[in-house]
Amino acid sequence: MCEIFGACFDRESCINSYLKNFYRHSNNHPHGWGLAYTDGNSISIEKESLQASKSHYLKERLSQPIISKTILAHIRYATIGNVDYKNCHPYRAKDNFSRRWTLIHNGTIFDYPPLNKFLKLQKGDTDSERILLYIIEQINNAQEISQKPLNAEERFSLLDSIISDMAKGNKLNLLIFDGEYMYAHTNYAGSLHYLKKEEGFIFSTLPLTNENWEKLPFTTLQAYKDGKHIFSGTNHKNEFVDNEESLKYLYQIFSDL
Repeated sequence: MCEIFGACFDRESCINSYLKNFYRHSNNHPHGWGLAYTDGNSISIEKESLQASKSHYLKERLSQPIISKTILAHIRYATIGNVDYKNCHPYRAKDNFSRRWTLIHNGTIFDYPPLNKFLKLQKGDTDSERILLYIIEQINNAQEISQKPLNAEERFSLLDSIISDMAKGNKLNLLIFDGEYMYAHTNYAGSLHYLKKEEGFIFSTLPLTNENWEKLPFTTLQAYKDGKHIFSGTNHKNEFVDNEESLKYLYQIFSDL
């Protein structure tokens, strides 16, 4: 299982200490690392198909302050997709009104046929990339009907519907940033936490410090902006629980990597 990390603040803040603690977990997630952060109105992405703790570049990168309002980070344990740069998170795509979406995923899509069409369209091999491409398709379809960009409430409502449906039978821990809002979702017990700080929220698969981390609301999409909680979605109750069939599926895929 991968691990994910995010921060949504109301001001630019240095978050190196949390990132260093997060990337230390890479001994158990050795198949790549990624980092996305906002710089003004743009978002930069850096990643390698290398264990984070063995990356000289990342070590140098974290020796200097990383100051941003919005950060996403990922360490990968490959299940679907080879160990390759193109399979490292975060993923980024642009909708037809030039809104840039960035996604990191911890989990596995075992069965969701609407993603299959993107097998020939994606750059890499992961189910995570297909999730983002599907979201962009659905956003574009809705915007084509309305002939205008979706507003914040419309984007959240659509994502809430997509994720509620996709969560059935699938492990779907997600952090998504649309240039304004950060969306967070978990349906796997105890696998996504948050820390409320003065400047906003930090999210992590596992608590990273001795501070007062709490579990993210379960099976319910959340949205944040500028360090504040804005929306809470439908409790779809589609909890993912490991079973013999899913574990066998993962073993078979991983043995082919």
